[in-house]
Amino acid sequence: MRNYLRARLRSVGHALRGLRHLLSTESHARIHGLATVIVFAAAAVLDVSARDWGLLLLATGLVWTAEAFNTAIERVVDLYSAETSELARQAKDVAAAAVLLAAIAAAAVGLIVFVPAVMAFLQMW
Repeated sequence: MRNYLRARLRSVGHALRGLRHLLSTESHARIHGLATVIVFAAAAVLDVSARDWGLLLLATGLVWTAEAFNTAIERVVDLYSAETSELARQAKDVAAAAVLLAAIAAAAVGLIVFVPAVMAFLQMW
């Protein structure tokens, strides 16, 4: 049992190292980080419902997951394709498209959550 827990902790350490790498090397990840802080702060100020918190968490999680996979795919493509390749470019473009699609979906969730919340907030004034 002790070895099992030690292995799980090591796995978490690897994941945290990957997150550190993502944040330190990818400018878009830092933009997503800023957006995440703004979204969560706005949700707190506007006192959105638990359901809306769940939607925001899922949407931001989707964007972060897509960004992480995009970075991983870019690294693997670079590892195996040192020269310019049409297939390598396509793989990177499709991975980037996944992030874009996730961000569009997250923006739509943001509108669904925040437009009514802002309207309710303004009516209180």
